[in-house]
Amino acid sequence: MRLVLCDNNRILCEALASVLRAHGHRVLGIATSASKGVTAVSLLEPDACLLDVRFSDGSGIDAAQAMHQRNPETKVVVLSCLDDPSVVSEAKKAGVVGFLTKDQKLDTIVRAVEAVGAGGTAFDPATSHPPGRAMNGECRDHRLGTLTGREAEVLRRIVAGQGTRPMASEMGVTINTLRGYVQSVLTKLGVHSRLEAAATAREGQHRSVV
Repeated sequence: MRLVLCDNNRILCEALASVLRAHGHRVLGIATSASKGVTAVSLLEPDACLLDVRFSDGSGIDAAQAMHQRNPETKVVVLSCLDDPSVVSEAKKAGVVGFLTKDQKLDTIVRAVEAVGAGGTAFDPATSHPPGRAMNGECRDHRLGTLTGREAEVLRRIVAGQGTRPMASEMGVTINTLRGYVQSVLTKLGVHSRLEAAATAREGQHRSVV
């Protein structure tokens, strides 16, 4: 699919873009504000846009509505830290076809994009429950140096968008062992998902060259 990613955290967008490209999708552009997201969708006419709901220059829900009105062929999927059913309801009214929380596994996000591309919808079942989960969806500064050699390798493969089974096969470990490494990486980095781990790794790479 041809995609535009819109989130105020550019590093997270770049991490997600890397994963999506590894699965054969084209990321046409990245926008870091609601207004730039609407403009990018209008100019690039992607098949879908992955959009956050919180921006410094306005509401992602309003941006989703504008995208739907101006480019009805572009499918909008919200990817957010929020899991409030009222926000999900507003997003549906704005015309989105999916709403996922950022603590999803990368494979889940990829499958959601592909489901939307096939004409379906992608709503996280958790968003139909009353809010209450504490989410740390934004990237934070973590000590990448605490990772062991094996954990660092797992993180590199996560950044490259590699799935669980091929990762375990190439590393010569069982699925359960691999999952143990992944959980250890998430714990040490203080994140809740592979997407956040990938974003943290890219943030560290960015700082090392600045």
